[in-house]
Amino acid sequence: MPELSRSQLLVYGLVAVAVLLIGARWIRSDRGQTESASLSFAADGSGSTAGGAREAVVHVAGAVARPGVYMLPAGARVTDAVKRAGGFARGADEGAINLAARLSDGQQVVVPGKGAAAGSEDGEGPISLGTATVEELDEIEGIGPVTAQGIIDFRDQHGGISSVEQLDQISGIGPATMEALRSALQP
Repeated sequence: MPELSRSQLLVYGLVAVAVLLIGARWIRSDRGQTESASLSFAADGSGSTAGGAREAVVHVAGAVARPGVYMLPAGARVTDAVKRAGGFARGADEGAINLAARLSDGQQVVVPGKGAAAGSEDGEGPISLGTATVEELDEIEGIGPVTAQGIIDFRDQHGGISSVEQLDQISGIGPATMEALRSALQP
């Protein structure tokens, strides 16, 4: 094998460095496009990203520091959404929401304030599926004590309920009942 001159070694070294720089720039630009797509969501509200199913768009409302619409990674939990919204606001009823529930795309997370928690005397606001009792569920139109117990059993068997839509898997809950439940319940 012929020996390489000093100038040839220098040229080969420069080519190798150039290839590495181009590769690094390409990797960074790919990540930048994903971040740009995420940022464009905030501008146009479309929610479409280069990653697609790798993210969930959720609306965090109620007793949080910065209520709003946030994009979180798929598999994120309610606690991640609350943190993203700046944490609990003063007067939040932290025990009234299931922080361990998985988020689903398009979900609304409502953090109730103390005195306005799910199951309170005023009866306002959605009931949290993560903390609801049989009695609280039984008060909702279309749910009787048997179906309420079925919801609790389903929640216990599946480690929680991440979406109201999961309730269609429970015997006794049909399409008409599902419509009523969407406004009365939250995961």
